[in-house]
Amino acid sequence: MAPVTALPGWHHVYSGKVRDLYVPSSPGGPEETSKVLVVASDRISAYDHVLSTEIPDKGRVLTQLSLWWFSQLDGIANHVLAADTDGGVPAEVAGRAMICRQLDMYPVECIARGYLTGSGLVEYKQSRTVCTLPLPEGLVDGSPLPESIFTPSAKAEVGEHDENIDFDAVVSMVGQETAEALQARTLDIYRRAEAIARERGIILADTKVEFGADPATGAITLGDEVLTPDSSRFWDAATWEPGRAQPSFDKQFVRDWLTSPASGWDRTSGQPPPALPDDVVENTRQRYIEAYERLTGEAFA
Repeated sequence: MAPVTALPGWHHVYSGKVRDLYVPSSPGGPEETSKVLVVASDRISAYDHVLSTEIPDKGRVLTQLSLWWFSQLDGIANHVLAADTDGGVPAEVAGRAMICRQLDMYPVECIARGYLTGSGLVEYKQSRTVCTLPLPEGLVDGSPLPESIFTPSAKAEVGEHDENIDFDAVVSMVGQETAEALQARTLDIYRRAEAIARERGIILADTKVEFGADPATGAITLGDEVLTPDSSRFWDAATWEPGRAQPSFDKQFVRDWLTSPASGWDRTSGQPPPALPDDVVENTRQRYIEAYERLTGEAFA
């Protein structure tokens, strides 16, 4: 993993698979101590590994697309305080960073699905359920669900795999009232975003969001990133065809190469993945940029 960028006035406190978090080096009053600088790196992960090769501009795409989606989700409180240098974002990370309100994050990955694919498809083939929710017979990879569903998972440490859980498990973690609120907000975000994406010729198959409680007010607040290719499955509506795996606007090129004979990598070996070739890097970069431009209608610069 590349060294973390040193930023004047900020102290690095944590790095995840993609993001680096900083807090003020010399916090003043309560407003300063409640701030966190969230920097999206160009790192990319696959199969629970952070790869040694980065994807140029990926962090900028993630940040700018998140900010665009936050602006679309009227009435849903989010954690963003500032996203430009005038607001205090260091010039060294301009375009890929946001100053955010620190939240007490809930230990739940809030996932909404509108289509059957991924881990949901695996469970469905075994039991005709997804996260224990019953689904009708006859669905295939890429099928639309009768209605969007809430399929949470328990957060895992870096390098571990998130575990699908049922709604009762969420209740045991955060309580009935909060669990119901997380479910309602997640499905509201999905339905609104799905309609917006569809207008732009993109299918939002599923998405993951994260929430936390505002320490000052206790209000449930949308945190982390939102509706990017790292947290969502976007498909081209023009080529969508149930019954097969759908090409997606994300790191599909990376996954496909890693599992191909060309990589020489065995997922079960316990060894880290190899470096990515230049063509896989560039194709992945272009896919992220295409998602940004098609969704926002703006040129990525």
